[in-house]
Amino acid sequence: MHFTLSSFIFAIVAFGILMLLLSKYAFGPLMGIMEQRRKLVLDQMQNAEENRKQADALLAEQKAALEQVRNEAKQIMEQARVTSGKQAEDIIQQAKAEADRLKEEALREIANEKNLAIASLRNQVSAMSVMIASKIIEKQIDEKSQEQLVEHYLKEVGGNQ
Repeated sequence: MHFTLSSFIFAIVAFGILMLLLSKYAFGPLMGIMEQRRKLVLDQMQNAEENRKQADALLAEQKAALEQVRNEAKQIMEQARVTSGKQAEDIIQQAKAEADRLKEEALREIANEKNLAIASLRNQVSAMSVMIASKIIEKQIDEKSQEQLVEHYLKEVGGNQ
């Protein structure tokens, strides 16, 4: 193989023409496609970053909403506990008030019954006193007989009760 200057120059000229043709028809569009691809990749990376930021913001928002729901649930549970405690206390107070009322009513009934019994006893005693006095007056007896008569009627009265 023998190289000559003319073949060398021809190869260089052919290479130059080929480079011009390639740069005009192949490298230009190829570089345009590569530039479009580079822009597309950059846009996708920016979109991915924006989506990641949106996802992070949405995640933070969801966490805040979940925490708010948890706090509300805690408040509802606490309020229910307090309300049930108040209701239990109210029920206990009502039961105590009712027991006190029933106790006082029973005491009033006892006092009334006692007063009625005392009044009845007084009536009986006064009736007996009148009866004894009338019998004493009727008999006109001596002191010893009078004492025996009083004892006799007191025993009678004691037996009736």
